[in-house]
Amino acid sequence: MAFENTDDLEVEEEGEAGPPPEESSNRTFLIVAGVLGGIMLLALLCTAAYAFLILPSRRESQQNQEATAIAQNTAVAFGLTETARAKRWTATQEPTEVPTRTPVPTNTPVVVLPSNTPTELFDPVAETESALYTQLALSTMTMIPTSTALPSSGFADEVGAPGLLAIAVALVVVIFLVRRLRAAG
Repeated sequence: MAFENTDDLEVEEEGEAGPPPEESSNRTFLIVAGVLGGIMLLALLCTAAYAFLILPSRRESQQNQEATAIAQNTAVAFGLTETARAKRWTATQEPTEVPTRTPVPTNTPVVVLPSNTPTELFDPVAETESALYTQLALSTMTMIPTSTALPSSGFADEVGAPGLLAIAVALVVVIFLVRRLRAAG
């Protein structure tokens, strides 16, 4: 498509500038701010309703379940105790006399043989030395447990600090890009 008639086109001169464009009203901003505020208010109301209406009933039902479990455990323990008592009970019979024979004492002489073996004396130094060597041997054989894994506790692991940092950097970049585009446009 080619331009055949160029007479209808008006060429603006650079010296003549029209009036500056009027600044747009903040109507869009106010609408978005109102919607976000409404969402925040709705979230707060839902949180309050949950805290005041749902949580107390859950706690009450949990306490009722715990009380029921305790009562059942008590009944079972009582039943087991009574069963054990019943098993121990037996009808006792009258004691009967059993005839016993009395042993007759015998006269047995004791023979003592003399020995030429020297008696061993207690040597406290040797005994202490032996005990220390035993403790040293046991301490070298004992394995000392060491940690092989890193701990999984801490604030950064639980909340995902690297992800939060990456999102924060991305949002800062978005802010600078939007400001540059607004300034250029």
